[in-house]
Amino acid sequence: MSFRDAVAGRAPDDQLAAAADRGAPEPVDGDTWLERLPVLVQDHLERWDLRPDGPPRHGECALVLPVLRRDDEPAALKLTWPHAEARHEHLALRLWDGRGAVRLLAADPRAGALLLERLDASVCLRDRPLLEACEVIGELMRELDRPATPQLDTVAVRALRWREQLVPGSPLVPRRLTEQARTVLDQLLGADGHTRLVHEDLHDLNVLAPLHPGRGTWLAIDPKPVAADWAYAVAPVVWNRPEEAARASNLRVHARLRADLVAEAAGLEEDRVRAWTFVRLVLNAVWAAQHAPASDEFGSRMIALAKAFAD
Repeated sequence: MSFRDAVAGRAPDDQLAAAADRGAPEPVDGDTWLERLPVLVQDHLERWDLRPDGPPRHGECALVLPVLRRDDEPAALKLTWPHAEARHEHLALRLWDGRGAVRLLAADPRAGALLLERLDASVCLRDRPLLEACEVIGELMRELDRPATPQLDTVAVRALRWREQLVPGSPLVPRRLTEQARTVLDQLLGADGHTRLVHEDLHDLNVLAPLHPGRGTWLAIDPKPVAADWAYAVAPVVWNRPEEAARASNLRVHARLRADLVAEAAGLEEDRVRAWTFVRLVLNAVWAAQHAPASDEFGSRMIALAKAFAD
């Protein structure tokens, strides 16, 4: 999918409107933002005295342009379509200050613009063996661990919305899974859990190699920060790399091994990791049933993985 196709048609993010007084970008639909994008790029090239230095890359919501700074230092200009998950990216990167994550060089939060150190986009953790990748992600969780700050969304608040989604469930998702997920969610929120600054989308596609050897071996990118405990953040490691899960002779063993390896490397409670992973998989399945029922591959995969973590 092209970058234009990925962004075009996206609706303004209502959650950003409520956060506008905290420096969030202006809520805007995808088509309008794409029209503004060339001006945003040029404005920030001039503001930060940058020169383009290669073809741009993109994800689903952001354009990343390799640039050179005034002293010929390589960097990356990132411009993100404004959405709630990204509005605190600059805050998380400032708090990590390059330790375990890409270093933030400058930020214009209202424009959704970040100037980042340039990493080696050709060397991604996805290219490493799965079990090694699980261990690396667990080790990065240890390095990224920080106390949460008051600005961040909390899992406890989000859970109010999740419970509303789980109560009716969906005819496309087994009732026993949604009922168990609701019970487990209540248990997780009722138990003592450390509230930390957590990258909730930390998986091997969001881990790149640095350009400079002194920066370590791997660095996290594209943080989706939330106040939670790190057990909550293991689930993306389980649902990514689906082609390898599809080849597993025993999906339950395979999926749980991924979660357990991350838990061990990160120093997390195995049972809590499995519980949060189960809840997030069921929530994904319910979301897929509501928003993408015509294409049920994702939803079916989430249900199969959730069954692997169900009691």
